[in-house]
Amino acid sequence: MNRATMMLDAELLLRILFAGLLCGLLGWERQTSGKPAGFRTLLMVGIAACLFVVAGEAAALTYPVTSALRVEPFQLIQAVAVGIGFLGSGVVVLSKDGSRVLGLTTAASIWATAAIGLTVGFGRYLLAAGTTIIVLVTLRLLRRFDTAHPHE
Repeated sequence: MNRATMMLDAELLLRILFAGLLCGLLGWERQTSGKPAGFRTLLMVGIAACLFVVAGEAAALTYPVTSALRVEPFQLIQAVAVGIGFLGSGVVVLSKDGSRVLGLTTAASIWATAAIGLTVGFGRYLLAAGTTIIVLVTLRLLRRFDTAHPHE
């Protein structure tokens, strides 16, 4: 492994750490709110989403466009979005009396966390940090305005 590759890997690892920091904040909010997907879950979602992007970037550098293997950023985003949608659906449940759907906000938090991880993976730190703040405000401060699902 040459010096340039090691420097790139170090920068990509910093992206993963930053994604973990931002997504860990969202997980902490969910954890302290007593939700089923908390700190470790959202931390892992964000780290994994970021890793998909940085692994794609590393693959694109390793296998140039002229090779048989091509890395398409939009396909990476699509694949992560679909996969995380499947994961998020696991936290959505019907209330015992069948009158309410529970877990939608947590599922949306999982999806947002993955998007933040993807954004960090693409090196858009300010966009990811700003979005994290918006999501935290939405989860923490706007909860009191949700009259349809006051306990979600």
